[in-house]
Amino acid sequence: MARHLFNRIQEGVVAHDPYFECETDALGKRGFSSYQKCTAAIHMLAYGIPGDLVDEYVRMSESTCLLSLYNFCKAVVAVFGPEYLRQPNAADTERLLATNAARVFPGMLGSIDCSHNDTNMLQSSPVFARPAEGHSPPVNFEINGHQYNKG
Repeated sequence: MARHLFNRIQEGVVAHDPYFECETDALGKRGFSSYQKCTAAIHMLAYGIPGDLVDEYVRMSESTCLLSLYNFCKAVVAVFGPEYLRQPNAADTERLLATNAARVFPGMLGSIDCSHNDTNMLQSSPVFARPAEGHSPPVNFEINGHQYNKG
C-alpha cells in the first residue's frame, strides 16, 4: 500500500474515532499509536489472518489487535463509505469506460470486487446483484459493432 494512501486512511480513522488516538496511562507510559492499530487491522484484512499472527509484528496483544480491527472497520465504513463503498453511478461507469478505452480496453470496466472473473466470487458478490436484477446506471457504449445501454 502506498504511504500516502495509508496516511489518508489513518488520518480519517483517527479523526473519526478517539480509540485510535495515542494515550498515556496513569504511570505516564504511552499506549499504542494509531499507526500500530491501523497496521494491525490492515494486515489482518489484507492477508486474512487472525489477530494472534499479527500480535508480534505490531507488538500488541491479540485482543488489542482484534479490537483495532473492529474499530477500524467501523471507522472506515463511516468515513469513506459514502464516497467509496457505494453502488457505481453513471458518472463512475463513464469514467471507467473512458479510462479503459484510452488504455485500448474499450467496454471493459476492470477488475471489480477483486473477483478477477472467478465464478464463485461473481455469484456471491453484492457488486453484481443489482445489475443481475436489471438495475444499472444508463451508459451507452459500443463493442464489436453491438450497442449497449447499461454499464
